[in-house]
Amino acid sequence: MTVQLRTLVDVVRRHAVQQPDVVATICEGRRVDYATLHRVSNQVARGLQAAGLGPGDRIAYLGRETEHFYDLLFGAAKTGVVLVPINWRLAAAEVEHILRDSGAALLFVDSGSAAVADKLAPELPMLKQVVALDSDGVARAGFAAWVSAQPDANVLTRVTPDTPLVQMYTSGTTGLPKGVVLAHRSFFAVRDALASADLDWLDWREGEVNLVGMAGFHIGGLWWATQGFVSGVTNVVLREFTTAGVVELIRTLRVRTAILVPAMLRLLLVEPGVTKEHFASLRKVVYGGAPISAALLARCIEGFGCEFAQIYGLTETGNTAICLPPADHTPDSGKMQAAGRAYPGFEVKVADDKGNPLPPGEVGEVWLRTPAAMVEYWNMPEATAKTLVDGWIVTGDAGVLDEDGYLFIRDRIKDMIIVAGENVYPAEVENVIGRHPLVAESAVVGVPDERWGEAVYAFVVPVEGQQLTERDLALHLRGQLAGFKQPLHYEFIDRVPRNPSGKILRRELRERFWQGHERRVS
Repeated sequence: MTVQLRTLVDVVRRHAVQQPDVVATICEGRRVDYATLHRVSNQVARGLQAAGLGPGDRIAYLGRETEHFYDLLFGAAKTGVVLVPINWRLAAAEVEHILRDSGAALLFVDSGSAAVADKLAPELPMLKQVVALDSDGVARAGFAAWVSAQPDANVLTRVTPDTPLVQMYTSGTTGLPKGVVLAHRSFFAVRDALASADLDWLDWREGEVNLVGMAGFHIGGLWWATQGFVSGVTNVVLREFTTAGVVELIRTLRVRTAILVPAMLRLLLVEPGVTKEHFASLRKVVYGGAPISAALLARCIEGFGCEFAQIYGLTETGNTAICLPPADHTPDSGKMQAAGRAYPGFEVKVADDKGNPLPPGEVGEVWLRTPAAMVEYWNMPEATAKTLVDGWIVTGDAGVLDEDGYLFIRDRIKDMIIVAGENVYPAEVENVIGRHPLVAESAVVGVPDERWGEAVYAFVVPVEGQQLTERDLALHLRGQLAGFKQPLHYEFIDRVPRNPSGKILRRELRERFWQGHERRVS
């Protein structure tokens, strides 16, 4: 059945016919079956059409995880409208950039993000309407009323595997997030590759319960959820991650498969009173979003008592292109610190600065070729051409291949920092720090952090003769940058080290923090 499904439209229609009563999503105890998901997403599609939207138009969602996010995803898919998921942790200025850049005509928000929407809407003339998902008393069209006003007949828009589905924003080296456009095919390529080779590295089985531990505004969370929907299993979506709450969900719902980031895994292991028995239902845990230490991985394998698989990829690659399967999660495999190897039909190379492949054992930049690759960066042809080269995605990660084709990540060429699975680019933080009138210049790097993997560390040069404090900078950044992007540490210095061409020597600034670490990412 799976190989015949090529778009999310096919997926929800098929399951609504073949297993209408099977629960598709569970969120905070609310259960939605596949028949209801199909019906409500039809109404969403009709509502989008009634608003004058069609193929290529954009709508956005700003809020925490909810079953309604997937109503929007499938409804937009049925009309060829592109969904733009927005990280609710972002500051208002960051949200404004995404809305303005995407040209979203409708914005769907939950109550926690309503104030931001109210503030921004008058400044965004292309935004036709803000639809509130919660009944919070604000004078806006509520989602329930908006949906119920629409018929639930099927929409007949032609949708193909190459039709754009979502536009996901990723932090940029120049300081402004870029919109990564992904088509339906991005969410089917890995499944097809594994099925064609009869591999069960990642698998979802009939009747199982699947935990989506990452948010839908992350490619990892959205990709994992769609895999569950394609398989027709029940998907548990988290409005927020709490260790006690997730432990209880795994135990009471008998969760079989899950995706989590390493920081979440560590928190689950140290939750007071939790034992291996709490995770007895788990069959497989997939982790990604950030590297994992050897010590934490060993503790996870012992503490959870199930299979583990690691995935590696980017938003630009449609999520995973590399996998370390369960069979390699043993100490005697020698591969436990590898990111993994490419799926069948996918390719990886480690290249020099001209894109030429390097032999095994030599460190270079990681390039990936995948049928799930992005369509483009939205309205950024030059940036697209730099990242999507002759069918390859240039990742910005430094790595090495061994003789068996396993990829080991060693560093990040583009200086990206990963804080508990959230991507942060130094330029983005430096641009905001630099707006403070008492800052002459700054440099931001990632340093190891036991709790979150990495933390943001800022070196700041004050204007000569001026007094500047950490509190001054923290107050300045508040409201302009998401909390996870704000420096955890500041250090005031006399000058930022640069090379003859003026580029910041970040490696020099990072060096003392990473001494004794085999790799310069954590």
